[in-house]
Amino acid sequence: MATNARSEANLYLVGFMGTGKTTIGRAVANRLQYQLLDSDHEIEMKEDATVAEIFADKGEDYFRQREREFIDSGHADSKTVVACGGGLVVQEGMLPRLQAKGVVVCLHASLETILQRTSANRNRPLLHVDDPMARLRELYAVREPIYRRAGAVILTDHRPTSDIISHVMRVYRREASEWSRVAGAKGRS
Repeated sequence: MATNARSEANLYLVGFMGTGKTTIGRAVANRLQYQLLDSDHEIEMKEDATVAEIFADKGEDYFRQREREFIDSGHADSKTVVACGGGLVVQEGMLPRLQAKGVVVCLHASLETILQRTSANRNRPLLHVDDPMARLRELYAVREPIYRRAGAVILTDHRPTSDIISHVMRVYRREASEWSRVAGAKGRS
């Protein structure tokens, strides 16, 4: 049982917006031959609205509830790479939920890199402000301690994508083995 679970544990990529979760997740899922799900995209499809529209029409609390529902029951229990929205893991109780479901890896980039990567994207409702860098600093100050507790932290700025993918794969393989052992022990007790 542990052998199958080790090779099939879900991988949850968390971190701030613009750190490369979807891009890296797509490549890692391809290498593992897993499906890739982007939590924001899955919610957009279910709601038939963009994240920005959901925020504007129904509010952030409504969106955060949809994220919780997605993690609880919106995806397979194995062989899935989930690129989590930047605020998903910072919600109360979400980090332990993710850790119970698979391996969690945090992608990190400098705020300057994040601003550069996200500045042209109109689907970032939290950055529709007069001073996006000030908003990034404010959000990051709140989220950073949770990101740091999420698991291995992998830097994504100023590195070739292939290096980041290889690093995520190494961490996933190591952590999936441990996750499988712990999950198997819990299942037997």
